[in-house]
Amino acid sequence: MNIYVLIVMAVLFWSGNFVLGRLVSPEIEPMQLALFRWGLVLILLLPYIFLHQKVIFPAIKNNFLILVLLSFLGVTGFNTILYFGLQETTATNSLLINSSIPIIIIVLNTLFTKEPISFNQIIGVFLSTLGVIFLVIKGDISNLINFEFNKGDFWVILSSITWATYCILVKYKPNKLKAFEFISIITLLGFIMLFILYFLMGNTVHFNFSSTVYTSILYMAIFPSLFSYYLWNRGIMEIGANKTGQVTHIMPISGSILAYIFLGENLERYHFYGIVFIAIGIYISLFYKSKKSS
Repeated sequence: MNIYVLIVMAVLFWSGNFVLGRLVSPEIEPMQLALFRWGLVLILLLPYIFLHQKVIFPAIKNNFLILVLLSFLGVTGFNTILYFGLQETTATNSLLINSSIPIIIIVLNTLFTKEPISFNQIIGVFLSTLGVIFLVIKGDISNLINFEFNKGDFWVILSSITWATYCILVKYKPNKLKAFEFISIITLLGFIMLFILYFLMGNTVHFNFSSTVYTSILYMAIFPSLFSYYLWNRGIMEIGANKTGQVTHIMPISGSILAYIFLGENLERYHFYGIVFIAIGIYISLFYKSKKSS
């Protein structure tokens, strides 16, 4: 299957995670949701870890620092830091800031890994970022003018940098590790760190939730965690972090459509304009150059 289709599938699964996260938010705290999500992922992977223990545990021992770093960035840190930010900022602010992730990836990649970036990529990221901003401000420039920066936004910025850093560094994972061996390792190490952090913060665990919460956790564990991380990591390894990162801008589109279907939210004219900018930007960045050269 085409690698771009696989990356889009990863983003679609993450969009479903966003919609379900909003759906169950009145019942369960975000950090406990993250703990249950990754705990279930670990449970699902335990048979695989057992069968591949002769590869997994020596790999952890021999590559401890980079694997712990990737586990913290991709599993523990990103989720936890974003949780802090969402406590003190608005959804609009967080979406605006998260739209900068592809830009952060390009900047960090250029500074630290010297991965080349084309003029088409710059123009494409610029246009798709405009599309995301247009969606977030709902086509009303006054919403952007009235943007107020608060301390929660600093946490959201840090979470964006954390995820962008993961996207850049994941190519330095041990080459001998197969895809699910790597996912098993970052899930194991990431959950251990998340578990410790959760209780160090004085949190307690509750289980009296509705079936909707548990069904949502099951979805989050299988699709946005297992499948999305596998597809996303594969995309980075095949086409690089710069191009893979830009597909993140599809998330507001798919999120809006899923919110319309499952949450009853309306689709407005500004959605169409935002989608057009995002689609043109992604096309220019990912496909236009190869078509021209061919």
